[in-house]
Amino acid sequence: MKISVERATLLKAVGQAQSVVERRNTIPILANVLIEAEGDTVSFRATDLDIEVVDKTAAMVERAGATTVSAVMLHEIVRKLPDGAMVQLTDDSANGRLTVEAGRSNFSLATLPKEDFPVMASSEYTANFSAKAPVLRRLFDKSKFAISTEETRYYLNGVYMHVSDAEGGKVLRCVATDGHRLARIDAELPAGADNLPGVIVPRKTVGELRKLLENDDTEVAVSVSETKVRFATPDITLTSKVIDGTFPDYTRVIPQGNTKKMEVDASEFAQAVDRVATVSSERSRAVKLALSEDKLTLSVNAPDSGAAEEELAVAYGDEPLEIGFNAKYLLEIASQVDRENAVFMFNSSGDPTLMREGNDTSAVYVVMPMRV
Repeated sequence: MKISVERATLLKAVGQAQSVVERRNTIPILANVLIEAEGDTVSFRATDLDIEVVDKTAAMVERAGATTVSAVMLHEIVRKLPDGAMVQLTDDSANGRLTVEAGRSNFSLATLPKEDFPVMASSEYTANFSAKAPVLRRLFDKSKFAISTEETRYYLNGVYMHVSDAEGGKVLRCVATDGHRLARIDAELPAGADNLPGVIVPRKTVGELRKLLENDDTEVAVSVSETKVRFATPDITLTSKVIDGTFPDYTRVIPQGNTKKMEVDASEFAQAVDRVATVSSERSRAVKLALSEDKLTLSVNAPDSGAAEEELAVAYGDEPLEIGFNAKYLLEIASQVDRENAVFMFNSSGDPTLMREGNDTSAVYVVMPMRV
């Protein structure tokens, strides 16, 4: 194999691949990226046996072929090469070496046979549809903060993507929760997604997926089966196993009877919470919200470090209410709001609180209160 690729193009392709590779693994080949050159394209494939990413890019292919080389090492070398350089990769399979040349730089890297590289078995996908990158980006970006990190409740370690019923008909919905807060985001149901099986997309996959969705004009082909999910753009294909578990019935957690409504400027609210939380004790991070007519008082009282209080003008016309929350959860939810106003719906100081953006019900958040 002998190919030439422009540095920036190579860096992007290798960067996507090496981020999937686990830093600590017992199987040496899993630390490698499989480079395959054919025609006028070269593809870089990496896997951790749960996720596989293939990044195709244009190249000048003098000799077709394939080899595997350390993904992290190759990425580091390309990253440190000068901008605009032409990088030449030459594989010497007899000696098990890959030569990387650019200008006056020359590297010789150890390779492993391509035959040993595990390729993820293809799956029979039951649902195939395509969606614009911004649609998928919104679904996953707005829900991923609520993914649980508790390994014992492994079925909460991802985003539950499924078809659901909403007021205007069927929607494509993403839900994540860790038991303390919940995010439920809806988008219009794309054509072909009607028979989508509900799947839990793992946290790592959600993180990797973000890189495919940078460009607003990109159309992403999504394929889903009971065990796998695949996201493909013209250049990158990301295939992942889904979490083998049942996502809990989240509809029971979303409060229906919350009538006390507070409307507040989202960024002002987030900044005020951030300021008063500065003195809160790390352990509890509790912030108290005291509501009276058109006024919200945020306060923190941490006996060992101090106290803080801040008032905000809000739209609120119900009976006075005092309720406490974890400051971190409040901040994360408030930072999801793209519009000016956040609407909070309360019931009592012991019940879950609902939050949405203005009158938009396509993004709904729930946060559990805490005693303060």
